[in-house]
Amino acid sequence: MDRVLRVLSEKREQALQGGGAKRIAQQHAKGKLTARERLTVLLDAGSFEEWDLFKEHRCYDFGMEQERIPGDGVVTGHGTIHGRRVFVFSQDFTVFGGSLSEAHAEKICKVMDHAMRVGAPVIGLNDSGGARIQEGVASLGGYAEVFQRNVLASGVIPQISVIMGPCAGGAVYSPAMTDFIFMVRDTSYMFVTGPDVVKTVTHEEVTAEELGGAVTHTTKSGVADAAFDNDVEALLAVRRLFDFLPLNNRERPPVRTCRDDPERLDFSLDTLIPTNPNQPYDMKELITKVVDEGDFFELQPDFAQNVVIGFGRFNGRTAGIVANQPMVLAGCLDIKSSIKAARFVRFCDAFHIPLVTFVDVPGFLPGTAQEYGGIIKHGAKLLFAYAEATVPKVTVITRKAYGGAYDVMSSKHLRGDVNLAWPTAEIAVMGPKGAVEIIFRAEKGDAERIAAREAEYREKFANPFVAAQRGFVDDVIMPHSTRRRIIRALSLLETKELSNPWRKHCNLPL
Repeated sequence: MDRVLRVLSEKREQALQGGGAKRIAQQHAKGKLTARERLTVLLDAGSFEEWDLFKEHRCYDFGMEQERIPGDGVVTGHGTIHGRRVFVFSQDFTVFGGSLSEAHAEKICKVMDHAMRVGAPVIGLNDSGGARIQEGVASLGGYAEVFQRNVLASGVIPQISVIMGPCAGGAVYSPAMTDFIFMVRDTSYMFVTGPDVVKTVTHEEVTAEELGGAVTHTTKSGVADAAFDNDVEALLAVRRLFDFLPLNNRERPPVRTCRDDPERLDFSLDTLIPTNPNQPYDMKELITKVVDEGDFFELQPDFAQNVVIGFGRFNGRTAGIVANQPMVLAGCLDIKSSIKAARFVRFCDAFHIPLVTFVDVPGFLPGTAQEYGGIIKHGAKLLFAYAEATVPKVTVITRKAYGGAYDVMSSKHLRGDVNLAWPTAEIAVMGPKGAVEIIFRAEKGDAERIAAREAEYREKFANPFVAAQRGFVDDVIMPHSTRRRIIRALSLLETKELSNPWRKHCNLPL
């Protein structure tokens, strides 16, 4: 028995070494943690249970039969974050460059299958050179098996990807189908074709960082949700995000002890809106002042900044927050912001997370670039997402809510449950200046009369009371009471029941 235990101990120690001390040192030299070190940071201490530690590849071509390393380049299993169950896989770049083989894919698929069965999220730590070339189509088949599970798990369990090294070619499509993607600056990148291929085909000179680095994907493409300076920061952010989410689509998000008075008033909000209707203000100030303890987890903060999305808590309960940002493009909706917000709204709806929407939107961004880019279809994505959502929806209009953009931003007409407005709200087809120029175009040359018409239009329509008279706004509230009113509305809606007509699936305007 002693000999058997000794053999087991030796094999386990060999497997835990991954690619060996030299390759581990190379990993550290790049500023990167190893696959197991990352899991130590991500998971609660001592909670990790590893599976398939001894699994090896089955390739006998190109000398691969001489190279067998237990684990085959990926560490898989389950553990806990803040005491809640999660399944994980962490690719090990020290073993065959983290390349995906058939066996490697089988390990990932196993944890994804179990995660769906027991109703627990999956977090993937990606650090891989791509498909293992020596295995040919078998490795490609492995990727497809993972893709299929990403699709089946979508909307069933939360899926989070952390790009912590290279992720190229077909490998990028698995993270792309997950709910959230975090990246690490300077050490991670994602692209379908690398710089060398780009140079050959298009003659463009571009570095890997410029083509698919963390800054590129968090500012230009919108592929990633956030970028961090190192592995530890990224993993701690995942732990924080995880705490806002439910384990699956049959459960509610966790309720945390709230030390922030739900009846708290903030009188500084009464002066947040500038007197000049064309002067911007920071919508994030409003958000941080109304959520519990100012704790707002923003997603995609550097992409499409004219809309703000993220998670906060109201009286200990998670809510998804969507807000127009007057500081950028005056808060107009455009292609990128519509897509950004629509995907977030759909995630929240899939996982029973209530939506709180703050509105200050003068309309959709005009121009040929937007029209040629398909703003009609892309703007409809956000409209579709809000209209389809059956979770509790609370809307607060702070200032402008003009035209079709008013409708789109979780209006009463899209089954908004509780719609509130500040006294500074302007709910109308368009702004007074534009409206008057159309209605009274015959008087355009008379500046005095036009000014009087503008004042008349503003008094009659650029306020919340016409909408309130029709019941499109449930109440006009004092800004300082916003937190209290949102919490009361969400408490009312905890038992809300609403369903859409049966269908196989919707046909979202993609």
